[in-house]
Amino acid sequence: MYRKLLLASVGAMALTGSAAFAADLPSRAPPPVYLPPVPIFTWTGIYLGGQIGYAWASGNNNFTGFDPFFGPAGGTFLSTSAGGTPSGVIGGANVGYNYQINQWVLGVEGSVDGTSLSNTAVVAFPDGTSLTAHTKADIQGSIRGRLGVAWDRALIYGTGGVAFGGFNTDVSILNPAVPFFANGNVSNTRVGWTVGGGIQYAITNNWSVRAEYRYTNWGTLSDGRLTAAAAPGVFFNGNRHLNQNQVQVGFDYKFDLYAPAPVVARY
Repeated sequence: MYRKLLLASVGAMALTGSAAFAADLPSRAPPPVYLPPVPIFTWTGIYLGGQIGYAWASGNNNFTGFDPFFGPAGGTFLSTSAGGTPSGVIGGANVGYNYQINQWVLGVEGSVDGTSLSNTAVVAFPDGTSLTAHTKADIQGSIRGRLGVAWDRALIYGTGGVAFGGFNTDVSILNPAVPFFANGNVSNTRVGWTVGGGIQYAITNNWSVRAEYRYTNWGTLSDGRLTAAAAPGVFFNGNRHLNQNQVQVGFDYKFDLYAPAPVVARY
């Protein structure tokens, strides 16, 4: 009897020790699957994009001239003006960089646009001379700063800076009474200023859409001086002060330059 009790005690102790030993063995279960962290959205980064819209301009066309065959002896100085409202499609590309500090977004952007803006001004002088000036704005660009306030993926911003524009004008004058006729072409590259604002929304961490309005002041454009070889002493000058408004919609792709490093778990 005593012998049976001793064997039962030894067996129970052996089973208990085996269970404890098994509990101390390392787990053979596979490690948990790594899931990369979801990147936090930020406006910081370099971006490229495109835009398209509509532009319209306003400004008086001022013309002056001298006709030695009209009026009292010695000729007469002539002047007149005509309104001009060129308008057309404007569109192109942009590149820029934003840096976000809390809700504030600071940036710089450069853009270039081709346009279909054009306007034809026709004026008549008292001496019977008619003058026609056809102006086209072929290409424009700007370098601007940006300052905005962000609410997560929504951004309201203001922008302003230097604007560049190329303008091409064909001018002709005609007086059948003298008679004389002359024509010419003048190309102007103007440096002005531009200011405006817009709203932008990030659809994803990289793609965003925007809508923007800008006002641009190009200063005074010169249409040049025309003289007629068949009528010595006759000349005409033209100039205009041009102000432009534009509304555009666009899209941008932001590059992730500072992607978060992956988290590596140790087991």
